[in-house]
Amino acid sequence: MAGRLLFICQLLVRDLRRRRTETVLLLVAITAATATLTLGLTLNEIADRPYQQTRTATAGPDVIVTPRTTGQAALDELAARTTAAGVTDHSGPFPIAYLTMTAHGRSAHAVVEGRDDAPVSIDRPAVTDGTWVRPGGVVVERAFADALGIRTGDTVSIDGHPLRVTGTAVTAARATYPYAGWHYSGSVLVERGGLVWVDRSDIATLAGSQSLSYTLNLKLADPAASATYPVGDQLTTWQAIDRLNGRLYSDAQMTLLVGSWLLSGLALAGVAGIVAGRIIGQRRRVGLLKAVGAGPAMIAAIHLAEYLVIGLAAAATGLVTGWFAAPVLIRPSAGLIGSVNAQPPALRTVIAATALALTIAVAATLVPVVRAAATSTIHALADAATPPRRRRWRIWLSRRLPTALLIGVRINARRPRRARLVTVNTLITTTALVAVLIVNTQAVHFDLGYTALANPRVERGEQATLVLTVVVCVLALVNAVVSTWTAVLDARQPLAVARTLGATPGQAGVGLALAQLLPAVPGVAVGIPAGIGLVAFVSIGEVQYPPGSWLLATALGVLLAVAALTAVPAMVATRRPVVDTLRSAPT
Repeated sequence: MAGRLLFICQLLVRDLRRRRTETVLLLVAITAATATLTLGLTLNEIADRPYQQTRTATAGPDVIVTPRTTGQAALDELAARTTAAGVTDHSGPFPIAYLTMTAHGRSAHAVVEGRDDAPVSIDRPAVTDGTWVRPGGVVVERAFADALGIRTGDTVSIDGHPLRVTGTAVTAARATYPYAGWHYSGSVLVERGGLVWVDRSDIATLAGSQSLSYTLNLKLADPAASATYPVGDQLTTWQAIDRLNGRLYSDAQMTLLVGSWLLSGLALAGVAGIVAGRIIGQRRRVGLLKAVGAGPAMIAAIHLAEYLVIGLAAAATGLVTGWFAAPVLIRPSAGLIGSVNAQPPALRTVIAATALALTIAVAATLVPVVRAAATSTIHALADAATPPRRRRWRIWLSRRLPTALLIGVRINARRPRRARLVTVNTLITTTALVAVLIVNTQAVHFDLGYTALANPRVERGEQATLVLTVVVCVLALVNAVVSTWTAVLDARQPLAVARTLGATPGQAGVGLALAQLLPAVPGVAVGIPAGIGLVAFVSIGEVQYPPGSWLLATALGVLLAVAALTAVPAMVATRRPVVDTLRSAPT
């Protein structure tokens, strides 16, 4: 047993050294899928770290109480909250008003909170620029200020009252822009808006005839117990605020998770193509191993061990790549402080990425490996492909085809599995590109009552979409090159025979290119509706579709890319002298 394991390890190391390019391509294909999955799974795990850091730095409350009543009735209701069971400390009540702020000609909903200059024990907003509130001035929540282009020293208007911006700050007591919780007085329907602070002495003047609301910050003996509070329009827990902030990353997470499915399919097709090429080149070795006594189990173990090792290496590489890429992709909101630290992935992420890598490696290699192990010794030593099945209608049709097209059809007839991999590759690539095209046509903005501003949630989704697009294009490119290389490797003798029967090098090269282009056509044709259906399935709300000309251009672009990637190596392969090719064929 030990001798067999040593023999398998020796062959494994030898193959990895001799076929370095193929090994790197396998590693890249599987790593792309595992890295994207790692990014998607770790997004939620690390996105809340800036909020936790902000909560610590600003002495964030555990529960925020904002009664629906106003004036003295609200104060009476909040007074009983300060002595409730489990409450250890409180700050406030602070007066608030739901008004309109105008800056640089743009108006937006603003939750105006009156504060004192003296610090409090709970909810001390951290000033990031300028100074804290003073009479006649306003402090703007930093994310809100960035959205409106407000800087310290600017003058803004709140319900017609001009105020000078004395600074910007962040807090953990309310969700960052645009989820500050603006609503009309007495209404439970929350609208989007931003948060500002003013001196307590100014808020009555700013509110005018509007009755003031109030908010109270509570600290509990057990902060985790706040999760059991009945969250509603009057009570908000710090966990609920954390979830609201996390919504800014939901589109990016969905993009990466769906992208990992598509990349898994691309990786599966790419690995299967590479494995097919490797096994074609190793047919004679399979015959030699069988001739010296190796059984089917030994042959399968030799091949599978190599791909399992590559799969494990790709899983580790993907985890590390996703680990380091996550802090770059996940930029904290301007309304939070702190940073996204690269911490080791969670155990479930490690297990998921490893399982994905091994599944791709085994699923793509199992069928060709089993076929190679079951091949007879004589057939393996002969290194000959299984002849295509003869059908009268096929023979009748082939007589009427141009020479180049006939060569392409015959190549695919000899290796139908490889043709199906080309179809899968173009199908997934077209699906991903169409989905990205549709996502980029969505003009989504936040309506802040009077002004439509850019949606920060969509901006993060676009960043993830860009990453996914680049990875899909690179992986599809690798797959196309590998598929062409496998076809050239397998068709060198049939093409040489075709040339001896009168086919020109140009016809042989075009035929080899057509062998890749023909199965790509149905993949592109199905990929367009598949991309549209994918976006419709994962989207919430109405989907805006791009013009038909854009979809047609995408389809033609994919087919032109396939033709360009296959034509050059195909033409180069047919320049080899026929005599040299036939002389190298097994006899």
